Amino acid sequence: MDLSLLATLGIIHSVALMSPGPDVAMVLRVASSNPPRVALLTATGISLAILLHTLASLTGLSLIIQSSPWLFGLVQLGGASYLGWMGFGALRGALAQWRARSDGAFSRAAPLPLSPFKGFTLGLATNLLNPKALVFFLTLFSALITPQVNLATKSAAAVLLLLLSLAWFCLLALLLTKPGFQAWLKRMQLPIDALTGSLFLLVSVGILGNLLLGLLA
Repeated sequence: MDLSLLATLGIIHSVALMSPGPDVAMVLRVASSNPPRVALLTATGISLAILLHTLASLTGLSLIIQSSPWLFGLVQLGGASYLGWMGFGALRGALAQWRARSDGAFSRAAPLPLSPFKGFTLGLATNLLNPKALVFFLTLFSALITPQVNLATKSAAAVLLLLLSLAWFCLLALLLTKPGFQAWLKRMQLPIDALTGSLFLLVSVGILGNLLLGLLA
């Protein structure tokens, strides 16, 4: 087993996990108005999606998808549409809260708690349907996992990335759902939704822009 390779993968993945993006934004939004169990399941959904991206890259499935222009285009279109829809929903929620605040009825605009299953599926879809995640893992493994790497190291890499993802997102979920922190997040729900919605829409527009440029090239 190549321990130096695993250490390199672990460091790169850890930096990527902590970078602001749709996954962190989703955990933040869910944790701001839901119990710890729901936030933890959102974190688990994201981590499972990362495992699926890892397995797809290790088995060559991601390479097949990216090598097919029409198939990768469909993946990009579907992922951008989902992220755009999520962004629009977050911005609509922020607008509803702003209107309720203006009318002195902010409490009525508070979002309803999600079911545990809904929290899990939101986390899973947010990462799994993000084409940038597919490209990231394909690039990472193409650069580091050569044909000479044995099955034991590949299997250990998949487990390592899953455990790192679970550790980071579950820790984030637990911290953000602590009573004092969550009370502050609830007061900040409007800007959180606005920022989350803007981030999702920017990622969506960026993916669609790259897709359009590819079609025009």
